[in-house]
Formats: sequence, structure tokens, C-alpha cells
Amino acid sequence: MYKPQFNKRHVLVFHQFGNKGWSLFSCLGREVVCSVLSVSTLTYASADSISTHPVVTDSVGVTTAREQVLDEVSVTGSRAPLTRSQAAKMVTVLDRADIQQAPVQSINDLLKYAVGIDVRQRSPMGAQTDISIRGGTQEQIIVLLNGINICDPQTGHNTMDLPVDPSDIQRIEIIEGPAGRIYGTSSLVGAINIITNVAEGGEAKAEAGSYGYARLGFRHSFSSRPSPLSSSISASYARCDGWSRAAAGSLNSDYSGAKGFYQGAYHHEHLHINWNFGVADKGWGSSTAYATPKWRTDDQYEHTTKLMAAVYGDVKWGAAVLHPTLYWNQHRDRYEGYRGQPEKMKFNYNRTNVFGASLNSHFDWKMGRTAFGAEVRNEDLISTNLGEPLSRPRRISGTDRDYTLGLNRTNFSAFAEHNVLLRELTISAGIVMAKNTWADMNWRVYPGIDASLRLSSLWSLHASYNTSLRMPSFTEMYYRLQGYDANPHLKPEEMQAVEIGASMHSSRFTAHTTLWHHHGRNMIDWILDTRQGTGATWQSVNHTRLNSMGLEATIQLSLSNSHTLSLSYGYSHQEKDLESGLVSQYAMEYLRHKLVAKAALPLAQHLLLYATLRWQDRNGQYTDFDGNACDYKPYWLADTRLVWKKSCYEIFVEANNLLNNRYRDYGLVEQPGRWIIGGIKIAY
Repeated sequence: MYKPQFNKRHVLVFHQFGNKGWSLFSCLGREVVCSVLSVSTLTYASADSISTHPVVTDSVGVTTAREQVLDEVSVTGSRAPLTRSQAAKMVTVLDRADIQQAPVQSINDLLKYAVGIDVRQRSPMGAQTDISIRGGTQEQIIVLLNGINICDPQTGHNTMDLPVDPSDIQRIEIIEGPAGRIYGTSSLVGAINIITNVAEGGEAKAEAGSYGYARLGFRHSFSSRPSPLSSSISASYARCDGWSRAAAGSLNSDYSGAKGFYQGAYHHEHLHINWNFGVADKGWGSSTAYATPKWRTDDQYEHTTKLMAAVYGDVKWGAAVLHPTLYWNQHRDRYEGYRGQPEKMKFNYNRTNVFGASLNSHFDWKMGRTAFGAEVRNEDLISTNLGEPLSRPRRISGTDRDYTLGLNRTNFSAFAEHNVLLRELTISAGIVMAKNTWADMNWRVYPGIDASLRLSSLWSLHASYNTSLRMPSFTEMYYRLQGYDANPHLKPEEMQAVEIGASMHSSRFTAHTTLWHHHGRNMIDWILDTRQGTGATWQSVNHTRLNSMGLEATIQLSLSNSHTLSLSYGYSHQEKDLESGLVSQYAMEYLRHKLVAKAALPLAQHLLLYATLRWQDRNGQYTDFDGNACDYKPYWLADTRLVWKKSCYEIFVEANNLLNNRYRDYGLVEQPGRWIIGGIKIAY
């Protein structure tokens, strides 16, 4: 189940201290317990349990412990690790066991069970999903793969086009609230870091179910244990007929897609290098995803291709540890307003290329632990609809059309942070400085501070104040088609956030509660004035001020290693109210209430049942085809997974939306009812 953690439970305890400045470096690649996040985690670190070189997991998911003599500390894979007792920031962690248990078909679905996350799908199976945190929008979070920013500057709708499958993942870490000091600007309301690992062995999986759903996938490792080199490759293909049809009778929510991911690593005593390459290609019926009262199409279609490559590592240099990173992301998008009918409406093509480089470091001295670094990220767009006129049109591959518009901007960031480590108190403070070439933006400074007070071995308090910035996406600035009218002069969003909380952690029982308050300036939204009737258009605007507040609480009881129960609740409230007749598409549509209950129940020696129950109540409205404003209705969702598990294989049956509720997460798109899936997974 999801667990708010300061650390990983399976830890290594060291009993001797080398008293050398480089002693800590020798623990890289091993598990380190840490939750205070320093700036050195910017480019590919994780939050609570970031592992540059993840723990090796065998083919049946059993963690292999590795021990080393060092200090009397517990360590778990951060590049600037702190002891477990010094943790200062809470992070929600979904580990490998949680991923294997969940009744889901995609990483997007996994995130539904985190109480602070809002997952809004236009189609299941990861076709297109908007992820937001604490009442924010899908544009205001940063998603990272092994610490690499893989967000698409064209639009947040493409953020979850991931080249990895759940079988590739070691864990997912979620930071709620501005994370500019950790992952840079753009992490306005939070960050999600997906950590993969080169696990030994491999697995193959096949499953099929309702609505013509079928999926095949495999993962294979080429690792060999005394060698410093290791690598693995995975691939999968999935398809589905969809659960709805257009008025003309054709399928309009179908899906098909493939993905592949290769990762490699070289580990030496003073040098660690990691590299990976991924591709995700998919097409899906978009139904009424972007329909408006002015434009009542019900048979849209979209096809996207995501490519990514990255090289990153750790280098010991004197008393410091350096973390260089190079990465490239490309996203291609073809949108069909009328599926297969370019003569009725020209297809819209977009291509973005993102290049990034960073160098971060940390070192210890008698006053504590200091980290600093810098990053440069270039974002380039060419399009048929977004941006400014190009000086020279570029041909669209495979077509007789040209890209005629585009935009290029570069973001520069610099970071500094210092950690003061006392017996019962940890203080971590720093700044991020940012400059963007778009609109000649000058350097801006965003500070932050985290603190943790340990009252006892069981109880702790934490508090934080953090700020961050986000540049508008290209879609928010330039999208002008079929009832949408963007504003190219949007201002960057800015956020200030305060958070306080308390936690209790023992071997069998965990509880935590958090209160938070966000103050946003120039928050970007799409607004529709229904008083204009069928002539109304969605317009991108800056809200001058938007305050929000909320609370989250979680309790978890572990009766045994395979028998757990948990209950989580989240509440959000925004102070801003829109004028009568105005409808918000994003900023004012947020989850006011979210309740998540989970249970893992062993029924027999090899038979386990995993069950989840969610209740969600969304604030906001959507417009029907007649232009009427409709309130979102609260709903219950129950998901289960029954699995017969042996050492080298498992057979499972999953049921999603067991109550068969027909609900809406987004506007005019009705979600599917009960969905049954069965399959087998073989490990070797």
C-alpha cells in the first residue's frame, strides 16, 4: 500500500566509522535511509529513498541485502544521505511490493491510490491522463524518470507518456508542495519521481479482459554479478476496443500502443554511470475529450510518440561528490479533430525537442552538509498550430505538409542549500535562482526551508516553507482551434506554500497528518463564459490570486508482512469563486474530498486478495453540448486483485470499478463501467 515514509524499512546499520571525507561515497549503490532532500538531488535523485543505484531485486521481488562497515547510520540510496533520525521532509513512497499488488494496468492507475494526487483520465490504460497534486493542475507538477525531467513543454496532457511498465519500477516517490529546491522550477505544486532498476532475471506477462483488452510484455536482465556492468530491456504491447461508440456507430475510445525501455549501469568504487533509452508509441480514440458546445464532435483521435535518452552518474572528486547529467526528450503529436477526415479538418501536428544538462554536487564539513548545482534546459517546438511563424517551414515526415510555426526558449537554474544537523533537529534551507529566455525574463530567486523536530523514537514534527515558479506551456499560450483562444502574453505562475505535520512510526503502526496552505499568483486557467451561449470560447487567463488549503491524514496497520490495512483522507479548499456563468476547466476543478481504504488479505498459503475502495468528490463544473453548466457528482470506486502466487509464477484476476459506476473525471468523457482482467506472470 502507499506509505508516507521518511525512510525505507529494510535498512543497513553500520557500526564503524572510517573518519574520511569520502567514506560516505562508498555507500553509493547501497540502501541509505534519508528523507531530507538537498539540492544535489535535483537532476536524478529521488525524494525519501532516492537510489542512484537501486537495490538489486531477484525474479520474485525479494530484496537482496548488502552490508558494509561505515558509521552507525542507516542508509538508503540518496546522493546526499542523512541518517534516519535526521529526516526532515515527508515523502509518499510506493515500493515494488505495492506496485506488484495493485489492481492496475498502468503507472497512471497506480497514482490513484495516493491521497494527495488527483488522477483524471480521458481514457484508461494510460492513453491520456492528467495528474495533479493538492488542487493544482496537470501543468503544475514535474514528472521525472530516474530524476530526469521528462515533462513535455507543449502540454501537461502528454506528461504521462511513459516508456516504462510497472515491471521496470523499483519505486515511485511523491513530493507534495513546491519542490523547486529539489527538482527545479516547474515543480509548482509537487513532483513525482519514478525510479527503475536493473533487476536480475526477468519476467513475461500476458493478460486479457473486458472491452477487447489484451496485453503482452516482458523484461529481461543481462546482469552478471561480479561484473561492474549491468543492463536490462523491457517491452510491451496493449490494445483495447474501447467502451463507447460515436453517434455514427464507430469506435471512439479504442486504444493501441507499444513501449520499450533499455537501461544500463557501470558501478565502480569511485565512479557510477547510468544510461537509459525509452520509446512509447500509442494511438487512441479521444471520443469527446476536447468537444465544446460550439464544436460537438464525438470522434476525435490522437497519436503520440515519446523518445527519451539520458546519461547520468556519480563521481568522487576530493571531498565532494559530483552528479553530472545529460538528457534528451522528444515528443511527437498528431491530433485529428475528425478521425481519419483531414479534408473536414486538417490534422494538427506538433514536435518538441528538449535538451538538458546539469552538474550538481554535495560535500560535508564541520558546519553540516552543503549542496549546490546548476542546470540548463532548452525547449524547442515546431507545429502547425502553436507558436510564432517560422523563418523557414519544415516538412512533416510522412506527409505533404509543413511545420509553419514554432517557439524556442531556454531555462537557466542555479541552486544552493545547506543542512544543519543537530541531535533532535534538522534544518535544511536553500534557494533556486531561475531565468528564462522567453519574454526576456530576468533572474528570479525562490527560497525554501524545511525543519524536523524528533520528539522521541516514535514521534516527530515537521514544518516547511517553499516557493517555486512555472512557465506557461506552449498550448496555454498559443492554442487557437475550435472554441479555444489562448493568450501568448500569459505571465509565469508563482507559488508560496506552508506545511506543518506530525508523524508516528513503529514496526506495526504508522500514522501521519499534514496541514498545508498554498498562495498562488498569476495562476493559469482556461475559462468559459456560458452567458455568451454557443459563441463562447475557452480562454487562457491568469488568475491574479488563488489561495488553497487542505489537510491529509493516513493510518496504516501491518498485522504481518502480507496482511496490511490502511485508510487515508484528503481535503482541499480554494478561496477563489468564479462569477456566475463562468466555468473553469482546470484551476477550479479539484478534488475537495478523497478517501482511500486499502487492504492486503492472505486467504490461503499462496492465495492473496488486494482490495481498494475510493470515494471522490470533485469541485467544479463542466458544460454539456447544450452549453449548460453541470456539477461533478461524487462517486465510489472499488478495485480488487486476487492472485495465486508461487515462487516463479502467479495467476491473477482483477476487477476495476467493481460497483459498475458510470462516472466522469473530466467534462463530457464518461468513464467505463466494470472491467474484468485475468492473466499470468512468469518469473525466471
